[in-house]
Amino acid sequence: MDALISPRRRRFVTAVGAASLLAACGPSRDGGGAAEFRGPAMGSGYVVKLAGRDASRLVQRAHEAVREALAAVEARMSSWLADSELSRFNRHASTRPFGLSADTFAVVALAQRVAEATGGAFDATIAPAVDAWGFGPGRAHRVVDDAERDAIARRIGHRALALDAATRSARKGHPELALDLAGIAKGYAVDRAAEALDAAGCDRYMVEAGGEVRTRGVNAEGAPWRIGIEQPDAVPQRPHLVVPLSGLALATSGDYRIYFERDGRRYCHEIDPARGAPVEHALASATVAADACAYADAMATALMVMGPERAQQFAAKHGIAAYFIVREQGGLRGFASPAFARLPALPAA
Repeated sequence: MDALISPRRRRFVTAVGAASLLAACGPSRDGGGAAEFRGPAMGSGYVVKLAGRDASRLVQRAHEAVREALAAVEARMSSWLADSELSRFNRHASTRPFGLSADTFAVVALAQRVAEATGGAFDATIAPAVDAWGFGPGRAHRVVDDAERDAIARRIGHRALALDAATRSARKGHPELALDLAGIAKGYAVDRAAEALDAAGCDRYMVEAGGEVRTRGVNAEGAPWRIGIEQPDAVPQRPHLVVPLSGLALATSGDYRIYFERDGRRYCHEIDPARGAPVEHALASATVAADACAYADAMATALMVMGPERAQQFAAKHGIAAYFIVREQGGLRGFASPAFARLPALPAA
């Protein structure tokens, strides 16, 4: 299996220097070469696998290109870095326009489009709720009472954010508006890393960062890349389903990697913007396959917020390739949207 994806997780990965080569290039089953490297990025880590006869020649260039692409996105869009562009925007307590870089503007614009398409199930203005529940940089987990939750909900709403493409700027409808791009920025970083690999001359690769994946071509065995969707709560980690992927991205959101417990209840990091509180339903994870990882990342988050019934109906209506894992009495059940069912699938390894 080439990668096992799971909901995004905030943990720092140690490596030698900024990144490390895991495997020297060598022969593969299809007669070409293979290489692999990884490193820390965006509070988690990245892994890149290359395949093909040029893998040995391209690995160093690809390594540097991916590292730079991921670092650039993190420097602009991380809420965990006090000097990031996103953090500076959030501290901008004014309704005056705030100029954004091309990358950040593109991500916020996509976030706004997904918010409109999903009726606000995905909403980048959710930062106040993320911070209040302790899923932001402070990590002070706590249960937010109803009065505070209502006050927070009044600060959330994507329609309070206005974008101006001509000036590449964003304007807050009220000074307290703040953005959290955790549900889309890692997917965008993977897209940028894929573009960097393309520019470096790589035409067969799998890049995974923070649980989001994008692929091109075939693996070292000459077959589609084998991407595993994680079985929720499994220890050790194992795949629930393995998806052969070539030329597509895959992203998963779920309730089982980042959470805390109080008085016998679990509160996960997936926040419902309408309530300003963690989701409460039986959907354990939602996975989306799409051309772009940023879109897959945001849409997986939106479907996770919707819950199993609404998400299933939404995916079927809009032709979204989605796979859902639902908690049921006695176990877990997986089911696919019609578009996802048309993708080739393999049983779990």
